[in-house]
Amino acid sequence: MKHSCQHLCETFQAAMDVLAKPWNGLIIATLEEGALRFGEIGGRLEAISDRMLSSRLKELEALGLLVRRVLPGPPVRVEYELTDTGRGFGEVAQAISRWGEMLAESSARGVAARASTPRAAVKTSARRGSARQEPAAKRARARSPLARVTRVTKGSG
Repeated sequence: MKHSCQHLCETFQAAMDVLAKPWNGLIIATLEEGALRFGEIGGRLEAISDRMLSSRLKELEALGLLVRRVLPGPPVRVEYELTDTGRGFGEVAQAISRWGEMLAESSARGVAARASTPRAAVKTSARRGSARQEPAAKRARARSPLARVTRVTKGSG
């Protein structure tokens, strides 16, 4: 387990460690359709490189989420299929999809709310932001080597 949070159970954290790696959730969701060959998986996940796909498939196989099956005959083919544990991701994928819909709706409402904000309010908040930054900028200049030299020169004259 990479990250540990005392208030979250270890099994939740173990599942999140698998899903936190790029492409894992998408690979598992793609294999929900059934056994697929390497090229078929790569074709459905167009942006993934062959090297990354190969690496992720090996990791998921080691975790017991999928099996790699070599099919005999010329040409020899390899296909990947989810195990029962891997198929258990289906319910999780549906829940994530529902949550994604909620996020999209929330984001759309946020964009609409920002678009309807009067420009004067935006300018006021921008002015407030720059006013807060001014003292920090002055402090930074005061700490600069050139400012110290200037203070020493003025103080000794």
